[in-house]
Amino acid sequence: MQIQRRKFLLGMAATGGALATGCAVTPKKPSLRGYSSQAIDLHAHWHAPDFVELLAKEGASNGAKIGRNAIGRVTFNVPGIGSVFQESYMDLEIRLKAMDAAGVDVHALSLTSPMVYWAPPAFGLKLSQVYNDGLAVAHLKYPERFYGLATLPMQDPNFALQELDRAANLPGIRGVYLATHVNGKNLDDKSFWPIYARCETLELPILLHPVNPVGAERMRSHYLRNFIGNPVDTGIAAASLIFGGVMDAYPKLDVVLPHAGGIMPSLIGRWDHGSSVRPETKHMTKPPSSYLRRFHYDTITHSVPILLNLVRQVGADRVVLGSDHPADMSYVRPVDVVERLIELSRSERELIMGGNAARLLKI
Repeated sequence: MQIQRRKFLLGMAATGGALATGCAVTPKKPSLRGYSSQAIDLHAHWHAPDFVELLAKEGASNGAKIGRNAIGRVTFNVPGIGSVFQESYMDLEIRLKAMDAAGVDVHALSLTSPMVYWAPPAFGLKLSQVYNDGLAVAHLKYPERFYGLATLPMQDPNFALQELDRAANLPGIRGVYLATHVNGKNLDDKSFWPIYARCETLELPILLHPVNPVGAERMRSHYLRNFIGNPVDTGIAAASLIFGGVMDAYPKLDVVLPHAGGIMPSLIGRWDHGSSVRPETKHMTKPPSSYLRRFHYDTITHSVPILLNLVRQVGADRVVLGSDHPADMSYVRPVDVVERLIELSRSERELIMGGNAARLLKI
């Protein structure tokens, strides 16, 4: 039933139906907190119900272990990745209430674990299509509140390009969401470069997020795979894009790093020194620190002093609001975090709150 409704709504949009037309002329509401910039959360995860429905129906035949827990929620497992699909990740009405309570005007919705890279390529493409269609439907239903970050089946770059071209024309799609590695391949792998080229041409920013981080087998206890593994994996992704030449090859490509850049900002001096003395980096023509402002960084540090240091290091115009909603590691009130940065000017706080994100997403 949900999939049929999705197809109907997307058909309306494709033929210039009332929903699509209505969203084009609906004026934007003022910020919930009274700021000149809307509060736009670029790190907010959503499981489209149709995506979960497809996993429940076809996941087992494509290599996943699918079940239900004691209260009936769909569960998912493949080696290294497990998920339980909770209502707080799926229900838009629950999300809107949380956004209103926190003063967040807009969520840029993105898939989180399990992503789609674990799947056989054809099923990964199907999952991506269903998820991206779900993003478009969410935008059509609430055009002022939700935009989408498209998921791509990166395990098959040809399929990924195919879906990128299709998804870029869906209502509300304003960026692309990639993991910090693809089944162990770092992001400078040459097979991914055509996707970066197309994103640059389409002016779609890429937002990164860890999935199954490096060293996870040593961090099974104490939730260390998230406490430590996720920020480390983000640093590896950033380093791959810098040292691997991606940021040079695509000078207009926008990349947003989660969790305030992970380990990257604090290690940049070490990278600068190393690149000046090691033969492995003799190809570098500029120090790694010169790339700091090629990236954007979300606000998720859970430390005001660390967040202030990041702003001083990269500039207020490179930092964007993020919450990790609705995970237990999230900021429940991400706008409050920015408001606590009293050392910054109001204009700088408004850039972080939403001005930078509005520029990236073109809203």
